[in-house]
Amino acid sequence: MFNDDEKPMAPASNAGRPAVGFSDAGKASVKAEHSKEAPLAASTISVLLDVSSSSSTVGRAPLDLVVVLDVSGSMRGPRLEQLKSAMQFVIKKLSPMDRLSIVTFSNKSDRPCALRAMSEAAKSDLKGIIDGLVARGGTNIEAGLETGLHVLADRQFTESRTANVLVMSDGEQNHGDARQVANPHGVPVYSLAFGADADMKLLSDLATNGGTFNPVPDSGNTGMLAVFSQLMAGLLTVIVQDLHLILSKPTSPDDDLDKIIKVAPGDFNQETDAQSGTVTVKFGDLFSGEVRKVVVDLLLVQATGSDYEADMLEVAVSYPDSKGVRQKFRGQTLHITRSGAATSVRATPNLVAENARRQHAQSIGAARELADGDDLEQARDKLVEAQNALEDVLDQANPLVAILRTELQQLLDRMESPELYKAEGKAYALAAELSHARQRFASRGDVEGVRLFATPRMDAYLKQAKEFAENPDAPVPNADEDAEEEAKANPIALVAGSLAFYIRTAVEALQAIEKIVTATAAAGNA
Repeated sequence: MFNDDEKPMAPASNAGRPAVGFSDAGKASVKAEHSKEAPLAASTISVLLDVSSSSSTVGRAPLDLVVVLDVSGSMRGPRLEQLKSAMQFVIKKLSPMDRLSIVTFSNKSDRPCALRAMSEAAKSDLKGIIDGLVARGGTNIEAGLETGLHVLADRQFTESRTANVLVMSDGEQNHGDARQVANPHGVPVYSLAFGADADMKLLSDLATNGGTFNPVPDSGNTGMLAVFSQLMAGLLTVIVQDLHLILSKPTSPDDDLDKIIKVAPGDFNQETDAQSGTVTVKFGDLFSGEVRKVVVDLLLVQATGSDYEADMLEVAVSYPDSKGVRQKFRGQTLHITRSGAATSVRATPNLVAENARRQHAQSIGAARELADGDDLEQARDKLVEAQNALEDVLDQANPLVAILRTELQQLLDRMESPELYKAEGKAYALAAELSHARQRFASRGDVEGVRLFATPRMDAYLKQAKEFAENPDAPVPNADEDAEEEAKANPIALVAGSLAFYIRTAVEALQAIEKIVTATAAAGNA
């Protein structure tokens, strides 16, 4: 039905193409942190894995974006003007290789433009469509979301492109149920709730497949613009698509891994091979500079004899290369010293902090459920308990601790009364829960209040959005121009990931050779 998408344009600059010396290896990498030694007795050890993407946005995936906009009667006046301003900023940020389609809904849905490649002519047409939006009718979110997903499902041109939907509403649905809309291709959906009258729980539920829920306050005149700027800063910097983390038993015959007990990645799917025990975590797309923290619990076998170093886990990543073919990139083999002097396994400071963040997120969810049940006093007590629990984090200088404290206090402030909770607190809690679960930045009603999981590009786009609000006629650089400026400022970032990958591979090879030589020498002396 919507197979009229325009043929994508080639990148207009080198920012949209892989740089000279650029390799698919190193687009994503894994850093491991764990205790350096464990007892000889059978032991459980926790490993913290930081799965991160390259800081360079050169060679990013071109974006296919469908924005689904509420133009019901309640959007009349300042709300619609805010929306128009935010969309003008979105259009300016898109590069020629990106594509955009607009879907609107009131009593029913409409698609005023197909998925257009972002030529200057297309941008002019889209700006005209946005300027001409009129608010009237009801709120049929279901029809709008269904149409938006169909636009992407029916595309002719899909190779190596990242497809996403943004859906925005300021009210409660009065036709159908948007939760029932099928999304068989797993397209990420990001949702925005404009004002206190929006159906917060519905819009939170619609944010799926890595998407986030973002409440936008009715006060002021730049809230929508600020939130859109943060979403675009992520979607225009997808550097690795369909990322998988692969955890498996080491190939060496003398490894000490009995089994992988548990893998806790957050709100991401995982699969375990029944025969090998290998666990694969599926993260979806990563924005440039994003990190996914994964906690892995391992059971080590009973050991005997003197101290020795053992392999305990093989870590790798896989993702499609620049030609769309999935490649597995060997990460590293994790080692640990088995020691008779060790009596327990010590958690590292960063692991303690990460576990505290996860417990903190659970407390927010529990507090929201209490508040939804009209028990604000117990809800606030739960948040105070979470504040006290942060005192147990050994590294109080960790910036994460300060961010979590701020988040708890802001939510406490929004639970001062039932009226305030309904207007601001519920949306804040829902946004925070999803942000923590997916380890991705989301507005909690104020994009500057808690910047947890924000990337450098998000910081840059927030500044640009403020400048645009002051002077909408001033030039705004598109995403590829942003990438070129970043490359000039830090040219080594273009190849840093690939270089680190090859160096790490060489070091691992040398370590393996050293183990063979040591074992051979020991056998000769026996």
